[in-house]
Amino acid sequence: MDGHDTSQIKNITVVGTGVIGNGWITRFLANGYHVTATDPDPAAEERMRDAVEKAWPAMERMGLADEASMHNLSFETDLEIALTHADFVQENVPEREQLKRKVMAEIDQYTPEETVIASSTSGILPSTLQADCAHQPERVIVAHPFNPVYLIPLVELVGGSKTELFFIEKAKDLYDKLNMKPLVIQKEIEGHVADRLMEAIWRESLHIVNDGVATTEEVDASIIYGPGLRWALMGPFLTLHMGGGKQGMRHLLDQFGPALKLPWTKLVAPELTDELAEKVITGCEKQTDGVEMNSLEERRDQFLIELQQLLEKYWPGANLTGKI
Repeated sequence: MDGHDTSQIKNITVVGTGVIGNGWITRFLANGYHVTATDPDPAAEERMRDAVEKAWPAMERMGLADEASMHNLSFETDLEIALTHADFVQENVPEREQLKRKVMAEIDQYTPEETVIASSTSGILPSTLQADCAHQPERVIVAHPFNPVYLIPLVELVGGSKTELFFIEKAKDLYDKLNMKPLVIQKEIEGHVADRLMEAIWRESLHIVNDGVATTEEVDASIIYGPGLRWALMGPFLTLHMGGGKQGMRHLLDQFGPALKLPWTKLVAPELTDELAEKVITGCEKQTDGVEMNSLEERRDQFLIELQQLLEKYWPGANLTGKI
């Protein structure tokens, strides 16, 4: 094996061109890679190119690599042909276990040796994904991104029971070159880390709306103007550490630890009744009344660009890199 040298990785194959796949394509292209996208739907090519073109101004503002070009993108409906010269594979087919396993086995069959096979799955375990791979299951990993992939830097890397560390390290090096923040998760777990945390807040939010405590707009405001501002810089642990004063978390746990036993949170999701669904839907529609989704996406992207610039100014690496 050639160490973790990723300088030879030039050609990326992206399997599946939905929202996540197209986000990856945009990010790879903006960082100077050649991308072959594959999808069994011939109509997917037009949607893919439209998505990349739409996101490109944001990438220009973030900063393009010297070799970056939308012209470095090709589309292929035949999976085997698309994988022939792949130096790295990013899989993004729909979140259906049997489909994922079938596609991963095919990718394993057609891809050159030593090529990392990374899945964007948000919840399926890597051990499950590699179960049907007959050639090199040790190179199959989870590399779970967050939407919009072309701007959000976090990517969760998880290996399965057959995964070799070499391939996780190789993937980590590549994502570093994409200006991402790869987080290597030590144990595989359903939903990985960030989605599990978001799911907990999502469940509580549904209870609060269902019980008539607050509207969807008020729940969102409670995060935007409260903990969300601090979380963007420090996350939940360091935020609470600072809440403990000079003694930090030691004092906070001593003072507020008993409150963890209080039945504040529901944890189990509420029944998604028609009434609750309608509350959530109409609430969100009211929040966005008169604003097109395209306009919301543009506003989100500009905000994320400026927020990341601010984050890098005050907390580079959020200590993932050992810097404070």
